[in-house]
Amino acid sequence: MTFVMDMIKGIFIGIANIIPGVSGGTMAVSLGIYDKLIGAVSNLLSNWKKSLLTLLPIILGCVIGIVGFTYAIEYLLSKHTFVTCMAFVGLILGGVPVLVGTLRRELRHRRRSIGFGGIIAFLALFALAAFLPMLSSGEEVLKTFSPTPGTLISLFLVGVIASATMVVPGVSGSLVMMILGYYYGIIETIKNFLDALKVLDMPGVLHGVLLLAPFGFGVLLGIFLIAKLITFLFKRYAIHTYCAILGLIAASPFAIFYNTGLFAQLGSLTPLTVILGVGAAVAGAVITFLMGERSH
Repeated sequence: MTFVMDMIKGIFIGIANIIPGVSGGTMAVSLGIYDKLIGAVSNLLSNWKKSLLTLLPIILGCVIGIVGFTYAIEYLLSKHTFVTCMAFVGLILGGVPVLVGTLRRELRHRRRSIGFGGIIAFLALFALAAFLPMLSSGEEVLKTFSPTPGTLISLFLVGVIASATMVVPGVSGSLVMMILGYYYGIIETIKNFLDALKVLDMPGVLHGVLLLAPFGFGVLLGIFLIAKLITFLFKRYAIHTYCAILGLIAASPFAIFYNTGLFAQLGSLTPLTVILGVGAAVAGAVITFLMGERSH
């Protein structure tokens, strides 16, 4: 049962990671699986068997979520923007009570208060997550890729940067890729690879592998490096880290609305759309709250 639950959570994390403005790390926190995920990645070299068993259902879920949602993301965000965004806002915010409870236990355990440092950490990361979407110009640097040495190196580096931000709660790896100008190119490459795989177009498959392999290696390296850093921060500065994560999560709804252009659409929403959006948010919040509670 644990395997199935972790795979379902991995699906949500995978979906979150391909939606600009939505943080896979935030989704992992909201689902109560973040500590398990970071611990497994961080101990991958020292205890690889246990780590792989822990990561297997999450990775499988992520792959299912990414592959399954790659085709749907453009349609949902263009045709049902408000309802889709509200669903993910609910999924993210539904985990806040569990995270706050964890912070309270940490405060009692250490017999400390949040203090000035915790407040500064919250405000600083809130400002970062709110400001980051504004850096996006809305224009892509590259929409298609050619397998040149320069492109392959760039894809590797983008993978490292994007994956590092995927692990940090509140920061959207897909949004960072959009800012760097690689988001739609990566999505299009994944779609082309899957299309080629379905019809056994081997040249197309090889072309996709050649482009996605350096990006994938970059993602793995970035996740491993940032997991080590996060583990260190939780050990040495747990209270400040939790406060910073809460700041990132609190700014996530703004990041989602801003990056999808939803603010400009709010005045034209129909009552039915608003009701569906609120319902989607409530349903998402209930799902992540219950999953987070079960994980604790």
